[in-house]
Amino acid sequence: MASQRDIRRRITAARNIKQITRAMQFVAASKLRRAQESTLAARPYSEKIDEVLADLAAVLGGEDHPLLKEPTEGKRLLVLVTTDRGLAGPLNTNTIRFVSREITEHKGDLSVISVGRKGRDAMRRARVPIDAHFAGFGDKPTFADVLPLARLISDDFLAGKYARIEIVYSRFISTLSQKPVIDQILPIEPTEDTEGIPGNQFIFEPSPAAVLQQLLPRYVATRLFQAVLEAKASEESSRMVAMKNATENAEELIDDLTLAYNKVRQSNITREMIEIATGARAR
Repeated sequence: MASQRDIRRRITAARNIKQITRAMQFVAASKLRRAQESTLAARPYSEKIDEVLADLAAVLGGEDHPLLKEPTEGKRLLVLVTTDRGLAGPLNTNTIRFVSREITEHKGDLSVISVGRKGRDAMRRARVPIDAHFAGFGDKPTFADVLPLARLISDDFLAGKYARIEIVYSRFISTLSQKPVIDQILPIEPTEDTEGIPGNQFIFEPSPAAVLQQLLPRYVATRLFQAVLEAKASEESSRMVAMKNATENAEELIDDLTLAYNKVRQSNITREMIEIATGARAR
């Protein structure tokens, strides 16, 4: 049985851990509010630009802009968005398991661009080719942060290096729910519902190519930025829940250790009293 001193040390250590996890829980909660607001505010724009480009892709083709063309050759690229830091519960594990299953089930020439250290390390361990790595974009990602990544994948797609580009990230659903998803970025998929699309009645000024030249790069960057925002909100919500659970577990551990300490203390007192009584009788 552990001594009183050992149990006191464990109680002190558990209390220190509890203070740390509680502080991290409050920090994550404050960051979550900001990240959630940014994510929800950006969704309508991202969804609307998706609709516009899908409608345009249904009536235009690769001759109007190469980002609409489906290459016949080239490998598949996955942009994997994870976190730089741990202590985020099962978030990174679920995302990495999801992308690993995707790679296993759809074999072929494939490479990865990682955003976040956790995804990069996992892909290195799995010996998946990594074409580029971007560090996480901090607690307040901005649209300008994703522009180098958007420019890189757009240029490589236009150069024929990739035939298909998809992004894997954790979509924020609620504080208690985050879901890993995969979305295709390039080539742009036409909408399946073409009813009501005027087709040749679209009027482009000065030309379809000029309009798409301005719109498509922003579309790619917008899709990436939305994924980064979703991943950031998922990270903070998952970390807040994980730290809350850790704090509650520390409290339970402290209660159990306190009970054990009291039992040991009571046992020691009882033993000492028996020894005193036995000594008194011996006299």
